[in-house]
Amino acid sequence: MSNSEPPMPLRWIHATTGLDWDALSALYQAAPLGSKSPEGLRTVFGNSRYGCVVYDGEHLVGAGRVLADGLDCAYVCDIAVHPSHQGSGLGRAIVNYLLAQSQGHKKIILYAVPGKEPYYRRFGFRRMKTAMAIFMQPDDAAARGYIDD
Repeated sequence: MSNSEPPMPLRWIHATTGLDWDALSALYQAAPLGSKSPEGLRTVFGNSRYGCVVYDGEHLVGAGRVLADGLDCAYVCDIAVHPSHQGSGLGRAIVNYLLAQSQGHKKIILYAVPGKEPYYRRFGFRRMKTAMAIFMQPDDAAARGYIDD
């Protein structure tokens, strides 16, 4: 591509039909948000009420999803942006899209990578005083800063 050609617009997909689950798994690894298997991602995205993946040309560069019951609670999760697009506003656009889809729920919940809370505060998220969790691997969750010992 020459410098005079305009950049290709990002392409947003809101369905999982035909999604390359290996590419999505690689995105989470690169973001870096840890190892998420293609099969696991197929399950969690398939069971989510809202979601999106974002392509730059043929490259998967962003994703996110919301688990929601349609009225009471929506959980925004798995927001990932490829390092090549971090700082470009894509993460903000994904969060805004997912929040718009979640409007009408009594509460919208998100838990962030430790240290990223100020980023999500800009969207209106506030620290909860009573949130608790049971992790499959509690020692790992504590070591990564997600829970207190």
